[in-house]
Amino acid sequence: MQTAYTVLILLMLVGVSRLLGRLIPLPLPLVQIAAGAVLAWPTLGLHVALNPELFLFLFLPPLLFSDGWRMPKREFWRLRGPILTLAVGLVLFTVVGAGYFIHWLLPTIPLPVAFALAAVLSPTDAVAVSAIAQNRLPAPLMHMLQGEALMNDATGLVTFKFALAAAITGVFSLANASMAFVLVACGGLATGVALSWLVGRFRSWMIARGWDDPATHVVFMLLLPFAAYVLAERLGVSGILSAVAAGMMQSWLDLLPRQTSTRMLNRSVWSLLEFTFNGLIFLLLGLQLPDIVKAVVHLETTLWPALMYRCLDVIAIFLVLLALRFIWVQSIWRLSGLLRRWRGKGELTMVPTARSCWLLTVGGVRGAVTLAGVMSVPLLISEGLDFPERELLIFIAAGVILLSLVAACIALPILLRGIPKSPDDDLRKEVREAWRRTAEAAIHALETEEVVDPQAPADAAQAALAAELKARLMSEYRHQLEVFNDSAEAQALASQMDLLESRLRLKALRAQRLELYSLRRHHEIGDDALREVLKDLDMSEANLGTVK
Repeated sequence: MQTAYTVLILLMLVGVSRLLGRLIPLPLPLVQIAAGAVLAWPTLGLHVALNPELFLFLFLPPLLFSDGWRMPKREFWRLRGPILTLAVGLVLFTVVGAGYFIHWLLPTIPLPVAFALAAVLSPTDAVAVSAIAQNRLPAPLMHMLQGEALMNDATGLVTFKFALAAAITGVFSLANASMAFVLVACGGLATGVALSWLVGRFRSWMIARGWDDPATHVVFMLLLPFAAYVLAERLGVSGILSAVAAGMMQSWLDLLPRQTSTRMLNRSVWSLLEFTFNGLIFLLLGLQLPDIVKAVVHLETTLWPALMYRCLDVIAIFLVLLALRFIWVQSIWRLSGLLRRWRGKGELTMVPTARSCWLLTVGGVRGAVTLAGVMSVPLLISEGLDFPERELLIFIAAGVILLSLVAACIALPILLRGIPKSPDDDLRKEVREAWRRTAEAAIHALETEEVVDPQAPADAAQAALAAELKARLMSEYRHQLEVFNDSAEAQALASQMDLLESRLRLKALRAQRLELYSLRRHHEIGDDALREVLKDLDMSEANLGTVK
C-alpha cells in the first residue's frame, strides 16, 4: 500500500505543480523540482528508490514516441542541414570536448565514464524552452531547437550506451564503435518504422470491419512505444531510435479516414501522459536531491565546503558545455552561409547574428531525457564492484539541468527583448487557405450531389426538402468563404455575425443542459440517456470555443 500511496501523492503533486506554476513566475520544471525537494525534506521524509533499468524503460519510450509524433515533418525536412549538424555533430563534439574536460577536472571519473556523462548531458528539451520563451522565439530557431531535441535525444543516448559499455567492459575501438553505431541506429529506425506500419495496417483492418472503438485503438497507441523499444532491444538495435521512428511513422498513419473520435481521444490521452511523465521525472529529481547530496559528500569530513566545491565543479562543466555549444553554432552557421554563397544558393533564411547564436546556445536546455538517462546508470559494474562515481554523475547531471533552466529563465527574456510577440504569419495564411479550399470543395460537392434517389418515384416534397437542405449547407460554407475574405469590412461583418451566432448557440445549449438535468431529477430519463445526450451537448459547446 505504501507504493500506491506514493504514486498517488506524486500524481497529485504533478497537478498541483501546474497550478503553482501559474502563480510563481518560474518554469514548470523548476517548480516541480522544488516541490519534490520539499517533499523529501527530513520532516516529511518521502523516499522513492529507483530501479535504473525500470526508470529508463518506463519514461523514455513514451516521451521519445511523443516527440517523434509532434515534430512538424515539413519544417524538419527544410531545416535538415542545421538540425543534423546540431543533433549529430554537436553531440559528438560535446562528448569529446566535455568528456576530456570532466576527466581533467575530476580525475576520479574514468575517461569512458566521463564520455558517458558528456553524452547524457547532450540531449536538449525544446518543451522547456518553449515554455520559457512563450512563443516569442523566431519560428526557424524554434523549429531548429525542436528538431535538435528530437534527434539528439536518440544520438546522445545511443552514444551514452556505447560509452557505458566501454566503461563496464574496458574495451573500446573507434572503428568498431562507428560501424556498430550505424548498424544499431539504422536497425532501430527500421524496426520502429516497420512495427508502426504493421500496427497501422492492423488498425485499418479493424476499422474496415467496424471495430472502431476509440479506446481500443488508443490502448494500442499507448503500448506501441514500449513494444518498439523492447523489440528493437531484443534484436540488438537501438530501442531509443525505434521509439522515435515509431512516433514519426504513426503521425502519418494517424491521418487515416474514419478515425476522428480516435484521434480526439488519442491527442487528449497523449497530452495527459506527456505532461504527467515529464512532471514525474522532475518531481523524482527533486525527491532524489537530498540523497544525491548525501551520497556525494558522505566521505567528506566537512559538509558545506565539500558541497561548495562540488557545486563549483558543476558550474565549470555547465560553462564548458555552454562554450562548446556556442563555438559549434557560430562556426557551423557561418560555414553554412559561406557554402551556400559559394554554391550560388544565396543567404540563409536567418542571418547568423550574435543574438541568434546566443538564442540557440542558451536554448539548449537540459531536461527529462538527461535525467532519465543518467538515472539508468547501473549500480554495479560486476558482482561486488560499484559503478565508479555513480552518485557524482547524477549530482552533476542534476546540477546541469538546474543551471540550464535558470540560465534560460534569465538570458532568454533579455535576448528576446525588442522582438515583438507575433503569431506565425505563414501558418495563419496556410490555415486560411485550407479553410477556403475545403469550403469551396464542400460547396462544389453539394452542388453536384444528387440527394434524391434517382430510382425512387418522383416526390415533389422530397425534392423540395433536399433542395432546402442543400441550400442551408451551402449557405454555411459560403459564410466560411466570407470569413476568410481578405477585405477588412467583410471580415469585421463576418466576425460580428459569428460572435452573435455563438452567443445564441451557447444560450440554447445551456438551456438544453438545464432541461436535461431537470428530466433526470424528475426520473423521466435514466443515467445512460443522460450521459449520451450530455456528451453531444458538451461536444457542441466545445466546438464553439471561448465565447466573449
